[in-house]
Amino acid sequence: MDGQGIGGTLDAARIGAELGERATLVQFSSAFCQPCRATRRTLAEVARMVDGVAHVEIDAEAHLTLVRELGISRTPTVLVLDADGRIVRRAAGQPRTVDVVAALGQAL
Repeated sequence: MDGQGIGGTLDAARIGAELGERATLVQFSSAFCQPCRATRRTLAEVARMVDGVAHVEIDAEAHLTLVRELGISRTPTVLVLDADGRIVRRAAGQPRTVDVVAALGQAL
């Protein structure tokens, strides 16, 4: 995950799911996005491996206001939120497990 922290905060109401106790992986996806499926598996695996981390997938097409507000221009895009919902990392494209775990280090 090569994107840098962008600031901003998201809460459960805005992402439609509870935040993780320690961190949240927010994935913006679209229906016909092949890399989104692989990204879903990777993020779900990391969320299972790391206590207190949640994975939330958001359908970009169904949440256009949020997509525009956050400047999401492609799917998959992954945001790493800390326990307070602050966006600490952002990356577009399919991440590797090792990169997701490293990015979580900034949130935990």
